[in-house]
Amino acid sequence: MPEADVVTQVVSQLVEKLQKALGPDLVSAVLYGSAAIGDYQDKFSDYNVLCVLKAIAPPQLRATEPIFRWWREQGNPSPLLLTEHELRTSTDCFPVEFHDIREHHKILHGPDVVSDLSIDTIYYRAQVEHELRAKLLRLRQKASAILSDKDVLRRLLVDSVSTFCVLFRHALILRGEAAPGLKREIVGRAREAFGIDGTPFETLLDLREKKSGAKVDDPEALLALYMIEIGKVIDVVDRMSPDKDAA
Repeated sequence: MPEADVVTQVVSQLVEKLQKALGPDLVSAVLYGSAAIGDYQDKFSDYNVLCVLKAIAPPQLRATEPIFRWWREQGNPSPLLLTEHELRTSTDCFPVEFHDIREHHKILHGPDVVSDLSIDTIYYRAQVEHELRAKLLRLRQKASAILSDKDVLRRLLVDSVSTFCVLFRHALILRGEAAPGLKREIVGRAREAFGIDGTPFETLLDLREKKSGAKVDDPEALLALYMIEIGKVIDVVDRMSPDKDAA
């Protein structure tokens, strides 16, 4: 795991390539996600980068094409490309993503263009609930097709736990609770704030991190408990809706 305040060699190479290819069109480059929080894990994490440009048209896309191809070959997603105007006007569409970027980021190049972003709480709450429900529905869909295959089901659960931890952190923020960045700490705070059983999440994190002795002999039983506890958090977020208060 890299230190939180150290930009790794590959990220530095990315920024150098972008500066050379884009010149003054590159306003700012921002590292966000697990690497910025300090929860990076080689096997599961990647480097997420936001690039803010003065303009985005075919010339800029052409200039970044070989760079982004190289970046993906390193196992990372293509950087997000936004203009300065889009950055300021998109927070109501992607409040969860921009909240994460605003609260946990490292400036790689240029000015800090994210720390003062304004995010509407109403849109934020709605997206947190939407994402929780959508991810739970997707989990059920996938599980229904593989329930008899314990190994595949186990992998599905392990792959999903990081996403639910991130969404639980946003649920904590909406509730006005302290919201740590590390996944195990999130589970602990969610246990206290929402009254959930954190056992399925901790078990899956153990498997994800390959802790000694970590195993799940009955992934179907774990799935059942996992879905119940996710549902409890969804109910809490649902009750935060202003419409529910009015009713």
